[in-house]
Amino acid sequence: KPSRKPGDITEEDKKWWSFVPVKSPPVPKSNAASPIDAFVQAKLAENGLKPSPPADPVAFIRRATFDLTGLPPTPEEVEAFAHEAYASKEAYAKLIDRLLESPRYGERWAQHWLDLVRYAESEGYRLDAYRPNVWPYRDYVVRSLNNDKPYDQFVREQIAGDELLYAQGKTVPQTADDLDLLTATGFLRHTIYEYNQRDSEGQWKLIMNEV
Repeated sequence: KPSRKPGDITEEDKKWWSFVPVKSPPVPKSNAASPIDAFVQAKLAENGLKPSPPADPVAFIRRATFDLTGLPPTPEEVEAFAHEAYASKEAYAKLIDRLLESPRYGERWAQHWLDLVRYAESEGYRLDAYRPNVWPYRDYVVRSLNNDKPYDQFVREQIAGDELLYAQGKTVPQTADDLDLLTATGFLRHTIYEYNQRDSEGQWKLIMNEV
């Protein structure tokens, strides 16, 4: 079998699922406000179902606030939004913008990413040693969400943040953004670990599989 040079990508490689372009199905014809709603309406009609009526202002602000911040709205916020919603349709967009701009938004949605990458403040296994310096990664994720960091940049930083820093000709962080690049690589360190594991080779394989 002929040898391959590093970086060579064959036609067979290009058929791998992660290299295949994402297909964009045609949006069903609908009077829906968004393409997502158009697909939902089409599937409801296909199954002989009707959509639920729109939520009233009180239900809407409770759902939106819980979804985006994980916290309930205050009674004062509910009352103010109810009055504004009956007076202007723009109140709904203003509410969503306010919730997205809240620091609580990043805190709420960071938990999903942290669960996905198995973030923990201890090592796991029987010893379960404490990890006192892992929290900056948690704060990095929260900060990235609150700053609307593009997803592709967010992922690149976690896989190769140090390389991105060195590509700028820097060997040590000089700004807060530089420090974020190194903090992001904490992604590679969230796996379960036991320092006195007898099967060190097996543990290494588990770590590589996790990453």
